[in-house]
Order: sequence, then structure tokens, then C-alpha cells
Amino acid sequence: MARTRTGMFSKDHPHYKWVALSNTTLGMLMATINSSIVIISLPAIFTGIKLNPLEPGNVSYLLWMLMGYMLVTAVLVVMFGRMGDQYGRVKIYNLGFVIFTVAAIALCLDPFTGGPAAMWLIVWRFVQGIGGAMLFANSTAILTDAFPANKRGFALGLNQVAAIAGSFIGLIVGGVLAEIDWRAVFFVSVPIGVIGTIWSFKSLHEVGQKNPGRIDWLGNATFAVGLVALLTGITYGIQPYGGSPQGWGNPWVLGSIVGGILLLIAFVFIELRITSPMFDMRLFRIRSFSSGIFAGFLAAIGRGGLQFMLIIWLQGIWLPLHGYSYEQTPLWAGIYMLPITIGFLIAGPISGALSDRFGSRAFATVGLTLVGLTFIGLLLIPVNFDYWQFALLTGLNGIGSGLFSSPNRTSIMNSVPANERGSASGMAGVALNAGSSLSIGIFFSLMIAGLSVTLPAALTGGLSAHGVPSHVAAQIGNTPPVGSLFAAFLGYNPIQSLLEPTGVLATLSPADHSALIGKEFFPQLISGPFHDGLIVVFIAAAVMSIIGAIASFAGGGKYVHEDKVAEREAEEAGATRA
Repeated sequence: MARTRTGMFSKDHPHYKWVALSNTTLGMLMATINSSIVIISLPAIFTGIKLNPLEPGNVSYLLWMLMGYMLVTAVLVVMFGRMGDQYGRVKIYNLGFVIFTVAAIALCLDPFTGGPAAMWLIVWRFVQGIGGAMLFANSTAILTDAFPANKRGFALGLNQVAAIAGSFIGLIVGGVLAEIDWRAVFFVSVPIGVIGTIWSFKSLHEVGQKNPGRIDWLGNATFAVGLVALLTGITYGIQPYGGSPQGWGNPWVLGSIVGGILLLIAFVFIELRITSPMFDMRLFRIRSFSSGIFAGFLAAIGRGGLQFMLIIWLQGIWLPLHGYSYEQTPLWAGIYMLPITIGFLIAGPISGALSDRFGSRAFATVGLTLVGLTFIGLLLIPVNFDYWQFALLTGLNGIGSGLFSSPNRTSIMNSVPANERGSASGMAGVALNAGSSLSIGIFFSLMIAGLSVTLPAALTGGLSAHGVPSHVAAQIGNTPPVGSLFAAFLGYNPIQSLLEPTGVLATLSPADHSALIGKEFFPQLISGPFHDGLIVVFIAAAVMSIIGAIASFAGGGKYVHEDKVAEREAEEAGATRA
């Protein structure tokens, strides 16, 4: 009598759905940790490759290091979702694990220093983004195939918790590993990738419906070029141009944004007219699907913006004011942001499981409403806050995000036909990753707009008060605020680097010299202007969250596409018998 194989690496495991859940959750966690792990590790990475990211010629390296992975993932995730529908979701998913792991190994082996070292990292982060897109695009589709409709909320919820919690966990892991060695930031993915790759090849198999057809090359091209142009233009809009503190008047930026929008409009028309589209735009006729995608997109922008603002707040202002050296701030910023991760990890699985029974609308609506309220709450506390205030508000933000995320993804995946799940998963991935990429340009631009009003006068006055000649203080005060913002984001004190080329530091009294390059001068100087910018940023984030909550409510009650199919088939069978 043949024995049934029940090992973890068996394709005929009697509880296959749990094996699929475990592996895809590991894949999503690895992919999303790597979307944020670099953000908080940038000071250690640039120090390790001997490159100053704040020099004007190096800002592009900084921007591409930040956005390259997320941009590639956002651009390719729909294509790989559609390819999963055509050729097999497990096949594309497994290939994603291989590519991701190879790229992780290459990132650890950067043989260069300076600019070439930065380019090596950027290129391999692009490659890693390709693998991440394959994982993103097909993990939820694999789970939707493996689990029955009445159990999907828990499975998709846990998977989505891993996807978004990974972006929070990456901040903590990045802060810890940056203290050890900058290469460890990339090496941490290698053993996980090797284990996950072997596990997925050995244990996963196709159980869903395929949707064969030709590859939509024209649609893929217009979507990829259009989204890259749009996101790149928005990101480069934060750099100074001419006499302006931002680059929105730069013809290249405007051309990139307008061209990207036009190509994306052309993409929609192409998809509506071809027989085998990359993405079936008609799915947007399903209210649960379209509302879920829109709400998820807005939530991703707000969540990404929150991460950037909290890093600036902690590394550039709060931690130095509380005695932490600038070298220590990445580690402690990750630690002090633990409440948002804990809140998310508590609420995410619970809301996913309960949405199976009660539907997604209430959880998603209440969750994003709570997120919006916490943005307002963060505006009301002082810049130099008592930590319990910060912990309470960020913890509630994590709970709200957890309440929203799992039911949102469940409502999206339940609403589409079985043979469109790969495409639907891909489009949900686009909403997540494009929103995160857009948050860089949108929230940095809003913050720079707020800083531009008050920072020049504050910087000029602060320098003059410590003995810097008025003409030098005015010259530094009029430098674009993006430099100060990036310095705060990276946990650097920019005052010394701004003053050294002028030769003024050597002429100052010991007391003024010590004060200007110490821990407290720059954080105290930027606190007021930063809060002015924070008002603009968090009000925008709160508005986006409330609009997303309204969209979640408008998505309707519990809806599962298979139920409708079964009802129609039953009606047809009854009519035939009659």
C-alpha cells in the first residue's frame, strides 16, 4: 500500500492550503521587508561605499536607491500577474524566488566604492525588484486558488499582514543590521531566499484555472513606460531647479509627468480593444474590485508618507534632542517605531478572519477612518513630544492599517472570476507599490513647500546668533530646503558641511563652534519649520485616508464572485429541468 507523503516539501500534502499559505507569506514578507530595509540603512550604506549622498551630484544615487526597487515592482507586477494566469501562477512565483535570491547575493558582493558602488547596488536592486514583482503578483492568487471562499479572508489577511508588516519590520531590521555592517542589510535575504526557493519548488503546484492567450506586448510597453515616466517625474520634482526650491517647473519633469499620463490613458484604450489584454479593464465594473483598488492605493500613499515623515522626525529631530548621536539614530528610530508594527500585527490577522464571517466593508471603513484620525492626532502633539503620546498614536495608526488591509485585499480577490485572479492580484500589487513610490514625491514635495516658508529665515537667524557673518548666514539660509530635509531623513547634521567650504567655522569662538556642530542646534532650528511642513503633509494624508474609507464603504457588502456563478448555474439547471 502506497504511503502518502506529508512532509513540508511534498506537493501532495493533505493540508496543501496551509503549506501554500506558509510559503507565500514568507515570500511576501521577504519582498516587502526589502522595500523598506534600505530606507533606514542609507547612512550606513553610503558610509560603507564611501559616498556622501548630500553632495549635489550624488542626490540621484540617493533617490534611485530609495525608489528603484519599488518602482520596478510597481511597473512589472501586473504583467507578471497576467503571465501567471497564462502560464501558471506557481511557475512565475517560483522564478521570482530565484531571481530575488540571486540579486540578494549580488548586492552583498559589491566590489566597488563611490559612484560605481552605488550604481552596482541600484542595478541589482532593479533586478531584485523583478523577483519581488513575481512574488507580489502571484502569492495572493495562489492562496485564492488554494482556499475555499469562506476561509480566504483569514489566508489573504495573513498574507496581506506579511506584505505590509514587512515594510514596518524592514525599518527595525535595517536599523539593527546597519549597526553591524551595511552588507548585512542585503545578506539577511540570502538564507531566507534559498530556503524559500527550495521550499516553493518542492511543495507548490498549480490548482487554479489558467487563462491562456497571447502576451499583450503593446499594453505591457505602454503601461511600463507610462508608469516609469510618471513616477520618475514626480520623484525628481522634489529637486531644486533654477531659482526654485523644487523642480516642478523643470521641462523634463513636466514632460515626464504629462507623457506618462498620456501613455497610461493610451494603455486603457489599448486594453479595452484587444482580445487578450494584459489587464481586463472591465473588472473595474465590479464595484467591490474598483473601490478596493482605489482605497488600497490611497492607503499605500498615506502609509508610505507616514514612514518617511516619522523617520525624519525621529532621526533628524527627536532623537538628537534626547541625547542620541547621529550615528545611533537609525537603530533607535526603528526601535521607537515598534508600536505601529505591533498594532498592525495585532489587528491584521483578526480583521482578516472576521471578514470571512461579516464581510470586509465595516473593517476596511473603520480602519482607514482611524488612520485618518491618527494623522490629525500627530499634528496636535509637539515636535519634541512625550514618547507615550507618539507611541499611542502610531500604535493606533498600525491598528487602523491592520483593520483595513486584510479585508481590503480579500474583497478585491473575492470579487473577480477565478481565471482573472493573477491579473487582479497584480493590479492590487500596483496599487500598493505605486502608492508607496508616489509617496516619496508627494510627501517630500509637500514638506519642502512647508519648509520653504519658514526655514530660510530660521536658518539665517540661527547662524547669525552664533557668530556667522550675516552675508554667509543669508547665503546658507537661501540654499534649497531639500538638502536640510534629506539631512534630517538620513540622520545627518548638515551645518558643518554647509559651513566648512566658507571657512567661517575656524573663525568662530569655541562655544559657537561647539554649538553649531553639536546635537541640538540643527534639530532645534528645524523643529518649527518642520512642524509647518508636517501640517501640510498630515492634513493631506488624513484627507486621503477619509476618501479611502468612503470608497471602502461604497464597495458594498460581502461579495464572492463564485457565489454568483453558482447561483446562475443553479438557475440555468432549474430552467432546463422545467
